[in-house]
Amino acid sequence: MNASEFRRRGKEMVDYVADYLEGIEGRQVFPDVDPGYLRPLIPTTAPQEPETFEAIIEDVEKIIMPGVTHWHSPYFFAYFPTASSYPAMLADMLCGAIGCIGFSWAASPACTELETVMMDWLGKMLQLPEAFLAGEAGEGGGVIQGTASEATLVALLAARTKVTRRLQAASPELTQAAIMEKLVAYASDQAHSSVEKAGLIGGVRLKAIPSDGKFAMRASALQEALERDKAAGLIPFFVVATLGTTSCCSFDNLLEVGPICHEEGLWLHVDAAYAGSAFICPEFRHLLNGVEFADSFNFNPHKWLLVNFDCSAMWVKKRTDLTGAFRLDPVYLRHSHQDSGLITDYRHWQLPLGRRFRSLKMWFVFRMYGVKGLQAYIRKHVQLSHAFEALVRQDTRFEICAEVILGLVCFRLKGSNKLNEALLESINSAKKIHLVPCSLRDRFVLRFAICSRTVELAHVQLAWEHIQEMAATVLRAQGEEKAEIKN
Repeated sequence: MNASEFRRRGKEMVDYVADYLEGIEGRQVFPDVDPGYLRPLIPTTAPQEPETFEAIIEDVEKIIMPGVTHWHSPYFFAYFPTASSYPAMLADMLCGAIGCIGFSWAASPACTELETVMMDWLGKMLQLPEAFLAGEAGEGGGVIQGTASEATLVALLAARTKVTRRLQAASPELTQAAIMEKLVAYASDQAHSSVEKAGLIGGVRLKAIPSDGKFAMRASALQEALERDKAAGLIPFFVVATLGTTSCCSFDNLLEVGPICHEEGLWLHVDAAYAGSAFICPEFRHLLNGVEFADSFNFNPHKWLLVNFDCSAMWVKKRTDLTGAFRLDPVYLRHSHQDSGLITDYRHWQLPLGRRFRSLKMWFVFRMYGVKGLQAYIRKHVQLSHAFEALVRQDTRFEICAEVILGLVCFRLKGSNKLNEALLESINSAKKIHLVPCSLRDRFVLRFAICSRTVELAHVQLAWEHIQEMAATVLRAQGEEKAEIKN
């Protein structure tokens, strides 16, 4: 493909993408395929001779689209949103064209410097404490990680290195192995599974702190665990506080947990993967109060801020905590400006070496939507979730299972877990909408998340009518089953 054909095919692809997104409402939200459906549809080996673009596009519709779950359908209410916008897609095209691997400033100065500035822009939108911003001479700063899972792992590994060096400086006879076997990290019992995975990869034990009646980690429960573990000779070193849990969008009490971490010398990492986008709205900023106690903070613009995946924003108060843990400096990566103090090499802030020019997506989106446009988008989703909550509350067969704060509603039929499992199965089998469940205090709960950029109140109302129909069918079947048993 030469430049001339690329121009033509590129325009065709833009048309295809625009047609797909404009017509996505007409596609079945969840696919009708079985595991292994794709392999028989494509050759067992790559072609020896070139094939045409037309043939590939034809196969996209024939082979790929039948197996796609349409995350951007206005009838997709599962998981959490994954961001999508035309400005971000255009920026990704430019990123692919430039094709730099921005592991250092020298590898592509614009790639590094735009990321530093965009992370400051975003930090100011969130009203983060000044200590988290790079500025012109700050000690902190932001970095784009691939996912919140990576950010948690990076924070844990940096905290592990920091506490190990501190203890060895005080007691040089201590070996790393002797310290490692005593290290303990903590998170709420509502924290994401990626926190547990970070502990597994980092080789440290992770303890779940029981949450309160609102599914939040509180100071008393954390303090009790810390005292118990210190009395047993263990070394607490790392705490993850979640703002907007995956199960029910609950918020750990940062204003209580933060001071404890500060007093105990524990690294506090704040995971706001989903909810963080909402903090650009003044009316939701109070949910971030207490972040001043954190050592690191992370959320995903690629969830709810219209920046396509992947773009996970992470800030630290002291960037030397990261670079001190991950810095390796082989001759082939060195450059003349690396120790000038004027720039940073992001390879020292992350696990991979290579990195894409992801800040372009932020730059395009922030400029083409503006802060007010992004705030309006967040507010619309929150309004729709409260509209759904109101519909649920009007039907006495159902109950709301957790406080609705942002764009997630947790609800269920009043009754057994088996009944609600049957309801979810019937909803997802019909494939008109798509939901996923969660477990809250051993209760099977359905989650309704406002996800699509194009979702409107009419879609929410249709979804609720469908849920009601499925509920009536399930309840009728349960009644017939009970009648049969009785007879």
